[in-house]
Amino acid sequence: MSSYLKHDEWNIIEEGFHPEKSRDSESLFSIGNGHMGQRANFEEKYSGNTLQGHYIAGIYYPDKTRVGWWKNGYPEYFAKVINAPSWIGIDIKIDGDHLDLATCKILDFNRTLNMKQSVIERSFTVEMPSGVQVRVKSTRFVSIVEHELGLIRYSIIPVNKSANLEILPYIDADVENEDSNYGEKFWEKTEGSCYHHEAYIATKTKKLDFHICTGMLFDIFAGGSKLSTKAHLVEEDLLLGNKVLFNATAGEEIVVYKYAAVVSSLDYPATNLMQIARKKLQDANEKGFQTILNDHIKEWARKWEHSDIVIEGDVAAQQGIRFNILQLNQTYTGKDARLNIGPKGFTGEKYGGSTYWDTEAYCLPFFMATAGEKVAKNLLIYRYNHLQKAIENAQKLGFTNGAALYPMVTMNGEECHNEWEITFEEIHRNGAIAYAVYSYIRSTGNEAYLADKGLEVLLGIARFWAQRVNYSETKKKYVMLGVTGPNEYENNSNNNWYTNTIATWCLDYTQRLWRL
Repeated sequence: MSSYLKHDEWNIIEEGFHPEKSRDSESLFSIGNGHMGQRANFEEKYSGNTLQGHYIAGIYYPDKTRVGWWKNGYPEYFAKVINAPSWIGIDIKIDGDHLDLATCKILDFNRTLNMKQSVIERSFTVEMPSGVQVRVKSTRFVSIVEHELGLIRYSIIPVNKSANLEILPYIDADVENEDSNYGEKFWEKTEGSCYHHEAYIATKTKKLDFHICTGMLFDIFAGGSKLSTKAHLVEEDLLLGNKVLFNATAGEEIVVYKYAAVVSSLDYPATNLMQIARKKLQDANEKGFQTILNDHIKEWARKWEHSDIVIEGDVAAQQGIRFNILQLNQTYTGKDARLNIGPKGFTGEKYGGSTYWDTEAYCLPFFMATAGEKVAKNLLIYRYNHLQKAIENAQKLGFTNGAALYPMVTMNGEECHNEWEITFEEIHRNGAIAYAVYSYIRSTGNEAYLADKGLEVLLGIARFWAQRVNYSETKKKYVMLGVTGPNEYENNSNNNWYTNTIATWCLDYTQRLWRL
């Protein structure tokens, strides 16, 4: 774990504010629930170095490929999980000045990611230009139980004297991907509604026609009592919210409870998203922040019961392995066979949130051992559902008769990676997918999966290997030329040991299963 963070068995802890590490912290303290994820951006305004990021699994954008020259089989696009409209915003003004950690005098700062609970907490004290000192504490999570909900408890206490507060909870659809190839924004607004203590923005992608609705509902409490203060509606084109003004006395705790819902056309009719989001928020508000948090904590306790690894005598190693386990479980829950595991999870834009061979090579064994047969099976079904696309990928390179080349990078089964040495030479990925079928059968004994789906995948991959080799008269053996091995650094190699071994194993295994 990074040296500016404190070693702890169950927490990632930043003591003191490190603005030079802001983007690192936003990634390391990120949260997710398999359906969506949120970088550890601040709720209040921050004018320092930041990468705003909220991501929804399964919703992506085919960003047109940017490449110097084209080669046979190059994909038209690189698929990217989109930075979706932000739901976390709570702008604060104190005596007319923005609460902004890039400009305020910071007296103390602590940020903690509780890995046992997948909850991020942040507390700090600042001195404003007016001389008032303010203590702030925020608690945020995305529910692992009700996966379309994100919740925030945001507390403000004027410490040394009274202060005039302006609180603006909002949702913001004016977002962009930093890795956009042509500086294009990927969303367009279709509808927006603003009510007392509520706001909703419906958006659609400019390509592929994904629709989402992002909604928020909030309450404000002062000294433990709910305020009925009239809210001023804020209705800008891409930002909707409510502004509340009042005076807070010294020592009085002001608490904002913000409920957010993100629903999409992956799961509901596009025409009903706003009504569905509003119903979910009303139900969540009725349950209350603490009830939803308690349910979330209980479900995470069940996950840790089956997936924890205990390392005694080395706190740094214990923290590191639990961080990896947390990220795997935050990224993928196995509830939806349409989804997969992005190499960076929901922590940022790197690798576009796409599916790589890492899933079968590294992740599937973890989920098979900790999450049960159904979760592992859904990862296999994901590849089965993409078999026809894998066959089409191989056809583009001249392979025939049902030979299948699974993509290096994908969202829908179509190859969208455009580096020749990786896309067309790093073909051992086919073997990892075949081996995943073998591992699943060996672990579960579920041979019915072979007859139903698994053998079709294995046959497609075996046909690819059979056509990819050629016979060497000199060696009197079959050879496989021009590949990149799994280390990715030795391109255009002949007879890479790993690739040859996984190919011959796959051919042998498939023949045995065919006879069976």
